[in-house]
Amino acid sequence: MTDSSSRVEQHLRRWIEQAPVGARLPSSRRLVSELQVSPVTVQTAVRRLVGLGLVESRPGVGTFVRPRRPAASRDHRWQTVALSLSDPVAAAAPATLRSASPEAIPLHVGYPEPGLLPRRLLQSAWSRAGRTDSSLQRPPAAGLPELQAWFAQELMAAEAGGSGVSARDVLIVPGSQSGLVAVFRALIGRDQPVVMESPTYWGAILAARHIGARIIPVPTGPHGPDPEQVRQALIRSGARTFYAQPTFANPTGAQWSPARGREILDVVRGQGAFLIEDDYAHDFGIDGAVAPLAAQDPDGHVVHLRSLTKSVSPSVRVAAVVAHGPARERILRACQAESLYVSAVLQSVALDVVTQPGWSTHRRGLREELGRRRDLLVRAVHQHLPDAQLEHIPRGGLHLWLHLPGLPEAGAFVRRCEEKGVVVAGGDEWFPAEAPASHVRISYCGPRTEEFDEAGRLMGEALRECLEDQG
Repeated sequence: MTDSSSRVEQHLRRWIEQAPVGARLPSSRRLVSELQVSPVTVQTAVRRLVGLGLVESRPGVGTFVRPRRPAASRDHRWQTVALSLSDPVAAAAPATLRSASPEAIPLHVGYPEPGLLPRRLLQSAWSRAGRTDSSLQRPPAAGLPELQAWFAQELMAAEAGGSGVSARDVLIVPGSQSGLVAVFRALIGRDQPVVMESPTYWGAILAARHIGARIIPVPTGPHGPDPEQVRQALIRSGARTFYAQPTFANPTGAQWSPARGREILDVVRGQGAFLIEDDYAHDFGIDGAVAPLAAQDPDGHVVHLRSLTKSVSPSVRVAAVVAHGPARERILRACQAESLYVSAVLQSVALDVVTQPGWSTHRRGLREELGRRRDLLVRAVHQHLPDAQLEHIPRGGLHLWLHLPGLPEAGAFVRRCEEKGVVVAGGDEWFPAEAPASHVRISYCGPRTEEFDEAGRLMGEALRECLEDQG
């Protein structure tokens, strides 16, 4: 839903709250005139309200307020026993998935806003996909061969004379989160250890806990974890899997140097382990080059995961897992158990977008725009939050990672920011164990970049107030 249709919806919701049951909504012409929006925007908002059951449309007559039904009395206590043997899931949705009010400045988002997406390429791709037989056919379990080949060619282009990736090594999965669950289930298993950077992507923590794995955290910084600490963690825990984000990590923006990558690969090889390389930010480089470690691995130690969901569209949940040998077959079986196969339509759309000539042009423009947004937000932080520490300016990715050294925990700061109209993400959910310090993640990939300076000012006020409360 666009910002305009959201505004119309909120206006109509307020009107409905005051209106009697059966009242007719203002005409589309009147709403267009009063709110200065297009008829299509009004229609979109009204369809949303119909879908929510707040109003009903009577063709040829108008749209009317529906009766408000009293909440039914329900008794769910019986589920306590039925669920007693299952594993609990996360207590609440991660901050990045929570909705913010239309008036708030959203610095908590995890997905690029629509202005950063290849809108025209995507619209053309959807149109072409609708004229093919892809919507009528079941694709191969491992994915469309042409899309497998594209992912393989992308890795081979980064090769330093090593891996020899082929299309057969590529498995198409319905988004990176599903891919992570399948990889963890295939390579780790219940009650088994997995080593992870700390902090790291909350979705990886969730996936590991979902399959019942034991997480062994190793501290990481702007240049990645200490290879010796990774080695010791693998030895002490007996883990044979290390999950990491070597390039523009979420949330820190850290990037391993080529030397650090080679050292950690040597550690993984020496322990006979897998490195699960999450390359979520492959398309979000700004100043830094992207060189996947999978391109340097001929022996199958690196399991590579790359998604197109953030760079193409949140609605095109398509990602790839690249694996070799028996691990590839196990992951394929785990994927089939989860989802059988990925929609051929989604695969066709993704393939169409990334193989159009305009894709390279879009990525160059995206690099420049992300750099502009990053610098705006960095400037706002430096100017308005002198008591916070921005330890690292990322060379790519979508986020900044702020340390709040004067606060024992970030919750009060997050709440104070939201009261002032800025939504940020508290850092605790990116730590597999207890957070050693207070952090927040703020994103420069969301809308309303013209308000970054104001957001910085409001965050600065919130932090000063929180520090004063500490005494």
